Amino acid sequence: MSETSKVAAFLLMLLVAACASPKPLTVVKVPETLKPGANESLAMIVPAKGVQIYECRARRDSGGGYEWAFVAPEADLFDARGNRAGRHYAGPHWESTDGSKILGTVKERADAPVAGAIPWLLLAAKSVGPEGSFSKVTSIQRVNTVGGLAPKAGCSQAAVGTPARINYTADYYFFTAK
Repeated sequence: MSETSKVAAFLLMLLVAACASPKPLTVVKVPETLKPGANESLAMIVPAKGVQIYECRARRDSGGGYEWAFVAPEADLFDARGNRAGRHYAGPHWESTDGSKILGTVKERADAPVAGAIPWLLLAAKSVGPEGSFSKVTSIQRVNTVGGLAPKAGCSQAAVGTPARINYTADYYFFTAK
């Protein structure tokens, strides 16, 4: 094997290894309004990949017309190694593969710094399932969002009841009491 072939093979192995490694998780800077309480500390970062589900409905306001209304999220949650660790769904709920489950309530929201992405959120959380990896979570931040916004067109009287499943990714930062 020539020296050039050896170098090329080595570089190819490095590239494959780099692609196989999960992306490193880092804490992002958030607006003051999205910071959890001083009595809370970051327990885990849980990446999510899934869809935000919308439905075409008649507007509720007096203006008439039609709009895409948010229905629910539907996403898989992953651990630091990239293994499926649970799911996120209507409620909003986050459920671990160990059965522990939390319910979130939006406290604050801020526009995502990336155009076309759903807002960043701070949610209060309470356990609604058995003891486990999620049961001690007290707050959740949704950050690093990509995609997930409602469609801008396609909602009309003829489309009422039609769902739209819009891909999104986000990182959920789970906080627990210190």
